[in-house]
Amino acid sequence: MTTLVDDLAATLVLGALLERLTVEHGGYELLGHHTQGEFHHDVILRVPQRRALPGDVLVVSTNCNGGIKEVLVFEAVPSAEALWHHRCPTEPEFAALPLPPIVGLSRTLHYFDPCELLVPDARSELRPEHRRRQRGGGWEKV
Repeated sequence: MTTLVDDLAATLVLGALLERLTVEHGGYELLGHHTQGEFHHDVILRVPQRRALPGDVLVVSTNCNGGIKEVLVFEAVPSAEALWHHRCPTEPEFAALPLPPIVGLSRTLHYFDPCELLVPDARSELRPEHRRRQRGGGWEKV
């Protein structure tokens, strides 16, 4: 049995998910955007008319092309640090901050272990002289 969270994730692209939130849920409020490395984005949204959602805060994780990897639902806004500690608890650069309870979760065919983005030899499209290691791992443009 699919849930509303599964249906939102099944749009597979961020633009389609945002359109659906606008049409079916009265819009959304952009609360934040965090990137980890070149290939991971967390878009944090509040949904005013949550209807069948178990919480009103969505974290939509996408790849660099806006392809949805995962949709997480919370009743409170999580910090980027807490999200990444939850995803990769053995990474010492992410503090063990409390993560609000995850009350909904759906993963798509775009999902892969996000810890792969943090390894020292993680894939990069930036030349070595134009990048630096991001705190926790991954690369960012200099």
